Amino acid sequence: MPRSTLNFYIRKSCNGINAMITYIQGQIQSISEHPPRAVVLTEGGVGYLISLPVFVHDSLQKQHKKPGDNAQFHIYYSVTERQPLPVLVGFEHLTDRTFFEQFVQVEGIGPTKAAAALIMPVPTIARAIETSDATTLQTMPGIGARAAQKIVATLKGKVSEAAAATYQIDEPGTPTQTSARLEVIGVLTTLGYRNNDAITHVDQALAREPELAEDEQKLLQEVFRQHPTATAAPAR
Repeated sequence: MPRSTLNFYIRKSCNGINAMITYIQGQIQSISEHPPRAVVLTEGGVGYLISLPVFVHDSLQKQHKKPGDNAQFHIYYSVTERQPLPVLVGFEHLTDRTFFEQFVQVEGIGPTKAAAALIMPVPTIARAIETSDATTLQTMPGIGARAAQKIVATLKGKVSEAAAATYQIDEPGTPTQTSARLEVIGVLTTLGYRNNDAITHVDQALAREPELAEDEQKLLQEVFRQHPTATAAPAR
C-alpha cells in the first residue's frame, strides 16, 4: 500500500488553534473530467476534495494519471466566515501556490474564481502582470478589463519570482520545451515580437490545444488565429 503524507501548518486565532493543510501525498480516487475540475485524493482512509486550476488538471491528463495512481499537491487552504466549508486548491509546484496566495489578494478574486481563471502556466500569467499585459490577462475566464487593471495595480512588482520561474523539461505543470514550441517562439521574435510576448502567445495556444506541442506549423497557425495581427505588429 502506498505511503501517504499529510502536512499541517498550525496557527493561533481569536477562536483558538486552526490546522491548515499545506501538502498532501496520497492515492487518486477520482479525477473530474468536466468543470469544476477537481481530484479526490485519499490519505489515511480519508478522501480530500482538491480543486485544480486548469493547467494543473491538464498536467495530470498529460501524465495519464488515473484512479489508483499516486499524486502529491502543495495545498492552498481557505476557510472564512462566509465560506465555512474548507476550500483546498492543489498545485504541483510550491512557487505556483505562492503566486496563487498573492493572486487571491486582488479585490474581487476569491479562491474559486482564481482557480478557474488559471488556464495558463503561472510564469506566463506572472510575466503578463509584470509587463502590464492586460490583453493576456483578459483571456483568462472571468477576468475582464477592470479586473485585469486591478490585478496589475495590486501585483505588479510583487510576482517577479513567479515570472522568472523555470522548471525542468517535461516537469509536471509546465509547458513542455518541445522543438515546436521553441521554433514558434523563435519565429515570432524574428517577426519583431518581444520574447515575453512570443512566449505568452505560444503558451496560451498550448494551454488551449496541448496536442499542438509536436506540430510546429499547426501551433503557429493557432497563434495567428488567436492573434491575427501578430504578423504585422512590431515590437514596441
